[in-house]
Amino acid sequence: MNFKTVLFATDFSEGSDFAFQSALSVARKFDSKLIVVHVINEPVDLRGFYVPHISFDKLEEEIEQGAEKLMEKFCRTHMKDFSNFESFVFPGIPDDEIIKRAVEFNVDLIVLGTHGRTGLDHVLFGSTAEKVVRKSPIPVMTIRIQE
Repeated sequence: MNFKTVLFATDFSEGSDFAFQSALSVARKFDSKLIVVHVINEPVDLRGFYVPHISFDKLEEEIEQGAEKLMEKFCRTHMKDFSNFESFVFPGIPDDEIIKRAVEFNVDLIVLGTHGRTGLDHVLFGSTAEKVVRKSPIPVMTIRIQE
């Protein structure tokens, strides 16, 4: 298989940094373009409730600006000697956006970290990685994060 374009989805956690090393290794080995994506999970709509000191629109704007800064730092820190990449921040439901963007960018492989949650924790929080694996028409590599 030839991986011309690889998509890596990050949540900016330490575990995600661990998984990124695998995505970067694949990109280097196959001389691939690396697409780095962060999805801002759509916040609960608080309009109509009293939230002191900040409007919902302002909150969304600040979350997006914060995510953009984290992405900039992530790329500056992790890709000093790798230039064949693009980075994006999108709002939405993480698993849906990851798959949508992977199809849009015509990627050959999606790389994700997984926390390996089990039991009630998994039932309550679900797993973005698991949903991507189940729904993606594109091959997915998951990297289990050691906790």
